Amino acid sequence: MQELSFLSSGEPLAITDLLINLVIGAILAGVLKWHFGKFASTLSNRGAFAQVFPFILLTTILIISVVKSSLALSLGLVGALSIVRFRTPIKEPEELAYLFMAIAVGLGLGADRRGATLMAAAVILLIVAVYKRAGRRIDQKSMFLSVRYSEKVGEGNFLNLVTEILGKHTLSQDMRRVDTAEGQVDATFFVDIEHETSLVTMLDELRVAFPGIDLTFIDQNRLPSV
Repeated sequence: MQELSFLSSGEPLAITDLLINLVIGAILAGVLKWHFGKFASTLSNRGAFAQVFPFILLTTILIISVVKSSLALSLGLVGALSIVRFRTPIKEPEELAYLFMAIAVGLGLGADRRGATLMAAAVILLIVAVYKRAGRRIDQKSMFLSVRYSEKVGEGNFLNLVTEILGKHTLSQDMRRVDTAEGQVDATFFVDIEHETSLVTMLDELRVAFPGIDLTFIDQNRLPSV
């Protein structure tokens, strides 16, 4: 009897507090979605990815609110989570950071630490925004460059030549993705360009070096935000 009493001990689940936490969580999930769409630099579909933030955040609130009222439920949760396996990889560390932020906010609200959670979330998102802004030395210069070339060239030689040309016309560059299939090379770079004239010159030099090359530029700072 003492063991059963120990397992069932805990705070009763307050429906009113749960609803308040869910409402606050929905608002914070919206803020997190906006922040991800505004400041994230991932190449994936950010709008679709951000849609999971409310689901994760609110589900975490529900789980923590329920299990904190019963030690038996918390022990059962540990066993249940041990069989869960996520098959879809997170390609960008930034995506994982935002998912962790959503979980952390859900944990704080589920534990009824509203004040601390709101303050911490605001400070963290503000610091991230400041770092993102400070990292952009000039406005409207960060761009994604997608390169596709179908001629029979060595992958390594092609990428080295493209990187060399980009290095002459950009402030910085970062290769994000490379795909090869049947003699075709698809590469994606994240580049910082100081002036539009540099962009035009770089475009012309790439076309001269690789006739028939397909180039796509996407202005990172003008991507639609959520």
